[in-house]
Amino acid sequence: MDDNVQIAFLLTILAGLSTGIGSAIAFVIKEKSVKFLTFAMGLAAGVMLYLSFMEMLPHATVSISKNLAHSHNGAWITIIAFFSGMMLVAAIDRLMPGIHNPHEVEETEEGKKNKKLMRVGVMTAIALAIHNFPEGIATFISALEDPHLGITIAIAIALHNIPEGIAVSMPIYHATGDRKKAFMYSFVSGLVEPAGAILCYFLFMSFLSPLIMGILLASVAGIMVFISLDQLLPAAGKYGEHQMSTYGVVTGMLLMSVSLALLVGHSHVH
Repeated sequence: MDDNVQIAFLLTILAGLSTGIGSAIAFVIKEKSVKFLTFAMGLAAGVMLYLSFMEMLPHATVSISKNLAHSHNGAWITIIAFFSGMMLVAAIDRLMPGIHNPHEVEETEEGKKNKKLMRVGVMTAIALAIHNFPEGIATFISALEDPHLGITIAIAIALHNIPEGIAVSMPIYHATGDRKKAFMYSFVSGLVEPAGAILCYFLFMSFLSPLIMGILLASVAGIMVFISLDQLLPAAGKYGEHQMSTYGVVTGMLLMSVSLALLVGHSHVH
């Protein structure tokens, strides 16, 4: 377990830092590279959806059922935990009425005031930070339960943090012309993920039984599905490049299915 804790912290930090990759990419790709952006958002959604349904929920059901007196209740507890995770993110979204969708990149018209652009970037960074908190807990819990699963989730979250980094840095860069400032805002919003892991460690570690881990894993699957359907895909579709986001979803699912198959094969060898 101690080894897993170190791995879990490391994975959470790496997933959080990938927001910085998005910031860097934002300065390399052309401003109007909408196809790249929609494909990346679709890819992240595909990765997270496939992972939630094909890996996390089955894993959670087994973990819960094994540790119940009446194992047939395991599926029901998984269902409750899964939809509770969805409701948690929905509640967070409702509590932030004035904040822009964290996975949305505002395509600004020519001549909009820099002040407004700056506000979009800063508010997006704040919204991202709040959303990254449960993601940090997600990566941490998953890696504690199973390091292989943790690696996969860290990759999934890292992938979807890249367009988030673009979402924060682009408006701030266009408002200020300052690459460093744009990079720092998005980078700091990603650092909230390790903060989520640290809080989780100190609050929950004393009573993290396999049953509680299974329930948390199912809840996290709900969080990831909701983020994909409510934020990533609508934001991607906003640019009229619907087909590119669909290609991204399919590619994301394909990558996840292959990587999971390889991980399963690898774990059977050892």
